[in-house]
Amino acid sequence: NINDNSGALHPEVAARAVVEHCADVGIALDGDGDRVIFVDEKGRVVDGDEIMTVVALHLMKRGRLNHNTLVTTVMSNLGLDIAMREAGGRVEKTQVGDRYVVERMRQGGFNVGGEQSGHLVFLDWATTGDGICSALQVLNIMLESNKPLSELTRCMTRLPQVLVNAAVSEKRPITEMPEVEKLIREVEKKLGQNGRVLVRYSGTENKIRVMVEGEDEKSIEAWANQIAEAIVTTLGAPVTAA
Repeated sequence: NINDNSGALHPEVAARAVVEHCADVGIALDGDGDRVIFVDEKGRVVDGDEIMTVVALHLMKRGRLNHNTLVTTVMSNLGLDIAMREAGGRVEKTQVGDRYVVERMRQGGFNVGGEQSGHLVFLDWATTGDGICSALQVLNIMLESNKPLSELTRCMTRLPQVLVNAAVSEKRPITEMPEVEKLIREVEKKLGQNGRVLVRYSGTENKIRVMVEGEDEKSIEAWANQIAEAIVTTLGAPVTAA
């Protein structure tokens, strides 16, 4: 297992090394080198969402972010969207998977995109995710700005996210469950611009995944559980053998 207790899947190893050696930055690649997770000089793990925000804002200021647009997936934190919007940029969302990010980038002529997991794509220099290429872009920004990574990442404030998984007996479209749709709309209205609801089925299991993002963690946790319970009540839980 090339990812066993190391690299991007276990950035805490790099974080300990950064603190131990008083390093300026930690760079953790995954086994095949297409993902990268960073650690700032204080030992804090920095994921793909924060790095994409740093890079996109830096390039946008220099007129080098095509169409002032960053491409991410639906799982990226809403704090990224808010930071881009406040700076005059925009975010395009795709379904989960770096292949969908690259596809949308090519369709729209965008040059920067990626995923929260550390798959970052810079089409000006590479055709797919490349951890070393991504690391070089971030190191270059640190040098150009003469700022540590901890300061650069202040451009994004992460909003709390709650994810609830629940087993269901079938995968019926949400649009065929009017009571559930109504509940989701009510929650979205309460969340306003600084929050969202994402409901999707697992691709491999009979499970519903309910993600709610917003400013108040207790509220979003309650709403996520409420939506998940409503779906399970409508569809029924799977029957298990005795």
